[in-house]
This record gives sequence, structure tokens and C-alpha cells, in this order.
Amino acid sequence: MSSLLFSSIKIRGLSIKNRIFVSPMCQYSAVDGVPNDWHLVHLGARAVGGAGLVMAEATGVSPIGRISPEDLGLWNHEQADAFKRITQFIRGQGATPAIQLAHAGRKAGTAAPWNGGAPLAIEQGGWMPIAPSALPFASGHKTPHEMTLSDIKSVIQQFATSAQLALAAGFEVAEIHMAHGYLLHEFLSPLSNRRGDDYGRDLLGRMRMPLEVAKAVRDAWPAHLPVFARISATDWVEGGWSIEETVILCGELKKLGIDFIDTSTGGLVPDAKIPAGPGFQVPFAERIRKEVGIFTGAVGLITNAQQAESILLKGEADAVLLARQFLRDPYFPLHAAKDLGVDISWPRQYERSR
Repeated sequence: MSSLLFSSIKIRGLSIKNRIFVSPMCQYSAVDGVPNDWHLVHLGARAVGGAGLVMAEATGVSPIGRISPEDLGLWNHEQADAFKRITQFIRGQGATPAIQLAHAGRKAGTAAPWNGGAPLAIEQGGWMPIAPSALPFASGHKTPHEMTLSDIKSVIQQFATSAQLALAAGFEVAEIHMAHGYLLHEFLSPLSNRRGDDYGRDLLGRMRMPLEVAKAVRDAWPAHLPVFARISATDWVEGGWSIEETVILCGELKKLGIDFIDTSTGGLVPDAKIPAGPGFQVPFAERIRKEVGIFTGAVGLITNAQQAESILLKGEADAVLLARQFLRDPYFPLHAAKDLGVDISWPRQYERSR
């Protein structure tokens, strides 16, 4: 049988073997931002399992851009060199290595989830976060330093430098993290951006920093390779960032050469009422795809082959990104192919169990 899920997708000069992508998932397991054996096995197992694209977790473009002190980072050559064996292994399994470049903004400097996830004091290894405005994420979180124009220019350069290091590390896709309440999303939303200068005030001003980052990364990335952007299509809060604004943003991203919108929602405020359920974010990917004319990915509670295939067949997205389902089952694509009656190649080391 034929399957759209298992058809290849070409974005710029890159052909990805199928449309099942591993969504970036923080592992909170790095030391000084350097990937290690855990990251090799975690990401490598999903490549062995048949994913078309395997994306490394939100990777800080600076030390204070990490969500936690245990997050991956990409601001020096030691980190880039440590990634090389991971990207080589992923590519060796026929998958595409990708990385999400991120800055956590006001949500930075917290403990790992299994240690409570609370903001860390300086003496505990935390740091003073930065943000567009001096507004804390939630009660108990530090009030961030409001970024100066010099700070903004510095972060833009950090994204560009990180992209160059990602290329040297062997990644073929760079994704810019503009979602989930982290720094670039904080600039976009009127709930977190109260600036009165050219990086605030109105929609054009709130989009300026994310668009300048997008341009810097696109300029630093080879023309034949794609750049993705992950966005939160809505804050799920009245007066917050909206799908209508998202469509405008994505149109501007397309003009800058961004190729694919990884479509999520929420994360800006702790008390948003999010109607989570199977495929609940898919309509946002569909609207962006149709109104902007850009590749989109659907993410969020996609858990089985028939659901994923249906999303693509109905034209709601061009690819699906799975997170928790890949944690439960690193070999989801191999099992999904069987469910859909599709014949795909298995790693030869595993053929006897097919």
C-alpha cells in the first residue's frame, strides 16, 4: 500500500525520507551544554526506529539561554565537536539530523523537572534571566532584566553563531524556537512585551526581534538547506498572542526564507486554559499552511499511524512531529508502517525480528 506518511518530502535541496519527525524534547542531561552518551542513544534510537527527521532538544545559544543548567548548548566548539558523532550516527541510519536553537528568556535558570522545576537561586547554579520587559513568568520566578538594545543585538548574533556551529556539527536543519513562552515568544506576545520602543508598542514592533533572528539564522545557513521555526499559534489567553497574528508572522517568515512552520501553542503564562486532546493543535497548522502557503508540521497528542496519516491526507499539515509517543516507543515508524500496510526497510541488525 502507498502512504503519504511514508512518502519523502523535499524542502529546498534536502530530501527527508518520510514525514514522521522527532520533536525536540529536553533531556536535562548535559554538562556545560555538551552532549554525551545519553543524547547519542536517545536521538540515535529514534533514527534506528525509522524517523525521517530527528531533532535535538531546545539548545541554548548562550549559557543564560538554557532552560536549566543541564540543557544542551551550542555556543562553543567543544559542544559542536561533541555533536558530530550524534549527527553522523543519525545520518548513517538514513534520517535527517536537526537541531532547535533556543533562548529561554524569562523562563531560564530552573531546576530539572524531576528536581521540582523551580527557579534556581544564583548559589544553586541559576542566573538572572533576560526578557523584553521586566515581568516574571509566574509567582516565585525572578523578575528578569529588561533587555537593552545592546542585549537584543547580542542575542541576535548568538543565534547566528549557534547556527554556524550547528552546521559545523553536521546538522542539516536548524529550527528557531519562537514558542512556549521562551524569549522570542515573549517578544511576540503583548502579555510579556510592554516595551515602548521599536521592539514593542505594536505588532510590527513585537515581531521585529524574532524576524531579525530569523534573518540572521537564514543568512548563516546554507541556501540549499532548510530553516524551520517553531511557533505557538495562540497563548490561549484573551488579549494574548493570536492565530491571526501568527498568520501575519508566518507570512513575514516566509519572505525571509523560512521554509517550515512547526506549529505548537501555549507556554507563555502558567494559568492558560488549554483544551488539550488528540490533534488539538492541528487546525492551527492547517490554517497557516493554507493561508500562508508554507510547509507546516502538526504536533501535539498524535499517537497512532492512522491519525498521523489522516492529518496528511486531509491536507492539514505536511509532516507530523511526535514527542511523548517517541519516548514510549522509539520504533514508532516501524510499527506505524506495519499498521498502514507499508513495506519499509528495517535496520539489517533487526531484520530477524521483523
